[in-house]
Amino acid sequence: MTALRSFFYNVAFYVNLIVLMIVFTPIYFLLPRLKAWFVPKFWARSSLWLQRVIAGTKSEITGQENLPETSFILAPKHQSLWDVLAFFPYLKDPLFILKRELMWIPLFGWYVAKMQMIPVNRGERAKALRAVVAATSREMKRNRQLIIYPEGTRRAPGDEPAYKWGIAELYSKLNVPVVPVAHAAGLYWPRRKFMRYPGTIHARFLPPIPPGLDRKAFLERLIAETEAACDQMLVEAATGPNPPPLPPTAVKRLNELGVSITR
Repeated sequence: MTALRSFFYNVAFYVNLIVLMIVFTPIYFLLPRLKAWFVPKFWARSSLWLQRVIAGTKSEITGQENLPETSFILAPKHQSLWDVLAFFPYLKDPLFILKRELMWIPLFGWYVAKMQMIPVNRGERAKALRAVVAATSREMKRNRQLIIYPEGTRRAPGDEPAYKWGIAELYSKLNVPVVPVAHAAGLYWPRRKFMRYPGTIHARFLPPIPPGLDRKAFLERLIAETEAACDQMLVEAATGPNPPPLPPTAVKRLNELGVSITR
């Protein structure tokens, strides 16, 4: 039954995306940029609603009181596509740094360009970082909220943390608070897998890390606070009623935390 519900959700997810892009395209490109945000935010919310109705996976996000009123960096744990969808509806004018190749995709690239995201050429890292910092600084002066995944790529739940130095550089240059985000969504929406497991994905916006720390101290604090909260959510998911299947990385981490998991 879980496999069947996963199949129907995956179909519904892409049908929803295509239909909304077709239906809303005329409105989206005619509206001013800030008002046009309702289209991608509606897509994100409707995708999560479909996940709840079809796959039986609820989403509960707390800690909204920790989101500053001014510009800030949002730094979520990155485990699946879920954490790309789930958080930007809570932000007024979110900003992503993305691969420039995504801008070349017909229609999708036009949607991204409308929202004035920052494309980056990953092949020239030093040059790209300077360009990203300059472009991001300009956008943050417009009271935007930068979403950046500190580990860069998706990691399995419980996997060893692999935070990149880039977020420390941006934190230092932009001089804005950073809001870590903890969750264990990869247990329910695994990376690179077809299955969508029932249950409740809990996520939390953690208290912001204020600007002004040196890079090393900031990165250590970001890792410590994010990973501690993620460990707590992993334990709660694994020991609660009807736990999802646990990948080997999660079992290993739970055993390290003193939680005996043999499955």
